[in-house]
Amino acid sequence: MDQRQERRENRPVDPRGSRALTVRSLSVPEYQGFLSRHGRASFLQYPSWAQVKDLWHSERVGWHYPGGEIEGAGLVLYRQFPGTRKYFAYLPEGPVADWADPDVDRWLTPLKAHLRESGAFAVRIGPTPAYRRWDAATVKSGAGPGRQISDVLATEVDPVGAALADRLRTRGWKRCGGEDDGDAQPRHVFRVPLAGRSPDDLWAGLNQEWRRNVRKAEKAGVETVVGTAADLPEFYRLLRITEERDGFALGRALAYYQQQYEALNAEEPGRMRLYLGVHQGEILAAHTMIVAGSRVWYQTGASADHRREVRPSNALQWRMMCDAHALGADEYDMRGVPSTLDPDERSFGLLRWKLGTGGQVVETLGEWEISMDGRVNTALYKAFQAYMARR
Repeated sequence: MDQRQERRENRPVDPRGSRALTVRSLSVPEYQGFLSRHGRASFLQYPSWAQVKDLWHSERVGWHYPGGEIEGAGLVLYRQFPGTRKYFAYLPEGPVADWADPDVDRWLTPLKAHLRESGAFAVRIGPTPAYRRWDAATVKSGAGPGRQISDVLATEVDPVGAALADRLRTRGWKRCGGEDDGDAQPRHVFRVPLAGRSPDDLWAGLNQEWRRNVRKAEKAGVETVVGTAADLPEFYRLLRITEERDGFALGRALAYYQQQYEALNAEEPGRMRLYLGVHQGEILAAHTMIVAGSRVWYQTGASADHRREVRPSNALQWRMMCDAHALGADEYDMRGVPSTLDPDERSFGLLRWKLGTGGQVVETLGEWEISMDGRVNTALYKAFQAYMARR
């Protein structure tokens, strides 16, 4: 993999000459400098995420005009297919590029050429524009038996996202999401806008049930504190309880969260934070939060089965939302929500809980794939997918 750092730059021919973008490997300072200037990159595109995903090799790449400043960048994770010298390339929630540029080939063509030279047989990207948005009231009014979020007319359709989806399709990219090739990152997320709002505005945005539950937690004496790495085992114990109670399995070991906490905070102190809801000296809930640039994410939440009536999770979320606002974040991203609007579906409860914060359901563009020969369903690609499924 070290040979990738020494390759020649890919310089595609562009009829406009000076408008041709070049892709090359970036040093960590170059890459982080670009992310600092941009401010909107996902935490999955920061160099520290490569240390979390230690079973993947990584490379930082950047787009620039000849002799010019970096215009875009991306963290590429490479997973080798055993027994071959071929790699699957993945840019989670990236790259960070000018997706509004109607000439998307200026970005994708040199990227594919660079990855092909690295030995990649296929690539998956996660373009950052949104596709559609639904405000909380619209989602609530559309709930019903058998209903999906796609059945409800969106509050807003993002023109950049819609145009980009069409451009990707016409160039042979395939949107992931089938039974065997679903997105690795959530397609639907829940985001609470923070920019231009005061703490009083955020409080007013909570529904009546949320405000009541936060007050109930305060009255019961629930304390919200920021924990340390030493509290991760307790967080993990509560997470296992939550997985069993709610019927899901993240498939992560305690060591994964310890490595994530260490890597992210080594890159920037306070990048990953562990919040604890404490009642009568006992930790009843623990949530993780990630800070990067102008964005904040609620990543993983866990809670005990007992004393749920004191509402520690509501208290934690309110504290985290206020802290995100104090940090100057533009939005508080509560990550994935299910696409179902059927109240009888078990997963609908998670969506209903997040709706109470008054934010929006956002359908991202999702993840897109293409093989280096322009097709996705090659024999090598199918074999790789089967290998990953077994793991």
